[in-house]
Amino acid sequence: MLLSWVQWEFLIRGASVTLGVALLAFPLALFVAFVAGLSLLSQHKIVRILAIAYIEIFRGTSALVQIFFVFFVLPLFGLELPPIFAGVLALGMNFGAYGSHIVRSTIQNVDRGQWEVSTALNMPRTLAMRRIIMPQALIVMVPLFGNEFIRILKATALLSVVTVPELTFSGKILVGHTGLPGAVYGAVLLIYFAASFPLAFGMKWLEKKINAQFGIIAFARGTAE
Repeated sequence: MLLSWVQWEFLIRGASVTLGVALLAFPLALFVAFVAGLSLLSQHKIVRILAIAYIEIFRGTSALVQIFFVFFVLPLFGLELPPIFAGVLALGMNFGAYGSHIVRSTIQNVDRGQWEVSTALNMPRTLAMRRIIMPQALIVMVPLFGNEFIRILKATALLSVVTVPELTFSGKILVGHTGLPGAVYGAVLLIYFAASFPLAFGMKWLEKKINAQFGIIAFARGTAE
């Protein structure tokens, strides 16, 4: 049985929440990834240890449990967040931990000769990073972080467990009202695909283009994982 337009509209509203959460979580994940990734390269041992601890905790535990922790446990310490912002925080911190290795690996993969040139010019390390190393690393990071955005978009489905009215949660509600799990979840799959496929295709095209020119994205991806 096909869904009515009203039912499709209900799912599309859920999809708009999904996209909104992803658009909020991604900048947070990006910020955290750069802070943690650069901290891994710090010359200060304490900074590196703190970065490693954060990354291992968030990479070594379930994203679902992290969402539960932010939503149910943080209020016990006086920090109570609405479901959407709890989800944004959890996803941002989780994907930031994974993204930190993209930052670290792409920076480390910049040709060592670039560092040697900056040293020969007596350029401070921070200035060399900002003007020479980082611009080259950013070119490689763009498609890799584009793929991370797609992953965040799909991971928003986890937020249905804390009643965020995103696409998956909307699908559950609609199944309860219609008793049509096949039609509803088929529509949910179709909407996820329609949202992610153009992005995935675009990122693959960009990745191939940059990889053909620089030949280092495959290395960076493998190191990040």
